Amino acid sequence: MYWTLELASYLEDAPWPATKDELIDFAIRTGAPLEVVENLQELEEEGEAYDSIEEIWPDYPSKEDFFFNEDEY
Repeated sequence: MYWTLELASYLEDAPWPATKDELIDFAIRTGAPLEVVENLQELEEEGEAYDSIEEIWPDYPSKEDFFFNEDEY
């Protein structure tokens, strides 16, 4: 399983919290690339809902990771 910013971006609008099956369904319905669906299928079956993309990909960058000052714009 591998994630990139592009692949993870397909899950930004997912209905969080969501179970593994709900995320797979969302990815298919929204036309996400096959790699996104494959990555989701590789998740452990816990039965519990994931609260955000960070639970799936712990290294997902947050807004604080970028050096962008929103006050300037």
